[in-house]
Amino acid sequence: MNSPEQPLPTFDEVLLCTPQTSAEQVGLFLRRCLIPCPGGDKIYTMLYADELSYDVSCRAEELFQRLQCYNRSYRLIILCNCERDNSYLPSAFSHYKVHMIPQRSQAEMQQYLQHHFRVAQPSSSAAAVFKEHMCVGIVSSKRAGMGK
Repeated sequence: MNSPEQPLPTFDEVLLCTPQTSAEQVGLFLRRCLIPCPGGDKIYTMLYADELSYDVSCRAEELFQRLQCYNRSYRLIILCNCERDNSYLPSAFSHYKVHMIPQRSQAEMQQYLQHHFRVAQPSSSAAAVFKEHMCVGIVSSKRAGMGK
């Protein structure tokens, strides 16, 4: 986010974890992160790693320990809910823990995201319904079940 032209993460750089995320999915992700390849300047991010099952978390830690010797310059971020930091994976990686404070203001982050999510040529696409021709949006309501 140092410049507006810096791209968003690609699909292979992010793993959104759920309780249903398999050990195979986590393994593929860790291999992409830890095994050196050309263009290795990517930053890999596991979101909600605290949601992984105990078995998947154990296997992920074992694989990480085996693979990290192949690449000492990997860039991996594991984001967890601070209320669940006692689950397996956050506990296993606790010695790497870094408390982060955003270095950019909320306005700067919003501007960066708007730059990347704005539809260049507004047409008869779904982007026409979102504010300022964004291709993504959040729809919410204070009342549940109102047809969002």
